[in-house]
Amino acid sequence: MNGKNRDGIIRCEWDRLNKVVVHKPGFEMFLGLLEPYGSLYERAFSRDGARYEHTHLTRMLEKECHVQVLNLKNEIIKEVQENDLAKRKLIDKTRETIAYSGNKKYIEGAKKEFERNCKYYDALHFLMILLSQPLIQIKKKTGARNIALEIIQRQPLANLYFMRDQQFMTDNGIVLCRMSKPSRSKEVEVTKFLWKDILRLPILHEMQPPAIIEGGEFLPMGDFALVGIGDRTNQEAIDQLLSLPLNYKEIGVVHQPPHPLIPSSKPHPMINMHLDTYFNVAGKDVVVGSQLLLKQAIVDVYHNEGEGVFIREHRRVTLDEYIREKNFNIIYITTIEQMCYATNFLCIQENEILAVDSEPLTRNVLPTLKQAKLKDPEKYSALLEHAEKEYELLNNTGNFFPHKKEVYQHNILIHPLNLTHLTGGYGAAHCMTCALNRG
Repeated sequence: MNGKNRDGIIRCEWDRLNKVVVHKPGFEMFLGLLEPYGSLYERAFSRDGARYEHTHLTRMLEKECHVQVLNLKNEIIKEVQENDLAKRKLIDKTRETIAYSGNKKYIEGAKKEFERNCKYYDALHFLMILLSQPLIQIKKKTGARNIALEIIQRQPLANLYFMRDQQFMTDNGIVLCRMSKPSRSKEVEVTKFLWKDILRLPILHEMQPPAIIEGGEFLPMGDFALVGIGDRTNQEAIDQLLSLPLNYKEIGVVHQPPHPLIPSSKPHPMINMHLDTYFNVAGKDVVVGSQLLLKQAIVDVYHNEGEGVFIREHRRVTLDEYIREKNFNIIYITTIEQMCYATNFLCIQENEILAVDSEPLTRNVLPTLKQAKLKDPEKYSALLEHAEKEYELLNNTGNFFPHKKEVYQHNILIHPLNLTHLTGGYGAAHCMTCALNRG
């Protein structure tokens, strides 16, 4: 499996991007927006606006960046329509997903009726069940066919459009993640079905309990890789990763830093939940990161001894120091740009990125931060004051990412995106795309 340019095998983030997988948000996003906070969204936003932006993202990848884009839903439907075995496996997953409660007699009848009716349903019907996670409550009342029927979505997969997180691609294959939050835990079952039964790609490893890890934490960097550890990733996941037959000479484990502008007694891990929310790579010698957080994040360095054995160095360095030791130039961004997902860009190839335009997002982020301060002044006052000063400076100089002079000085080609709605879910282009093939 060590050959280059194969699906599921990625050596570094700046190799030419050939193929990605995306999921255009559907009805499950509508359900998520009924309770944005509980759905892990940053704020409320327009579902129609988000779907329009997702279409634009896909078209830009295809038409401007010449990347093959696979749509999760379309790939599953196409294969299920043509392959009886794939359809049976999808129906099996659906059967396991539906939950029932209420009158036992009618539950048994409903289950039998589901089996009888499967031949009438199309592939999208079953996929929608997986995405909505329904609970069917049945209560019999007096009278002919007088049944009280309630269908409740237990935990819809409202974050599935963040296709980066359910897995990550290493230089030796696909690693399936275990999501840390209950609202996202079922997503991996859908993407696992895609990799194994639809695209028929080999899986290098599937994380086992009690490990938790998400794909936004992992960045392949050529001879080495970086992986974040913190709120979304634990040491058990790191231990499993370091036992795999990977080819990276070393792996840097980056500890999620507490934000220095937020009191330690009231942490806010969502503000830099994944490594790619405050750090990313644009080419073989240039990275982009939050100066404040890069100088706070501590890296443990593990050297590859072969055969799934990594040995840790005794020293610890900051991420800023570690990246400089690797001869990367750093383009620093401000806190307000980091909160507008400046680092959550997608590298298309060496010095070419698809990046969110951060300036329009400040119109959402700053009001949200002001509301947060009203609810908890102690927690958010310093952060808001700092962000407002940065905004004034950036606005006066016209130096918002990605339109920064440092970006142009490094000859980085930019494909800017307006993602004012989609980013309301807490992520941008990097989070929304699963890179499947580079080389």
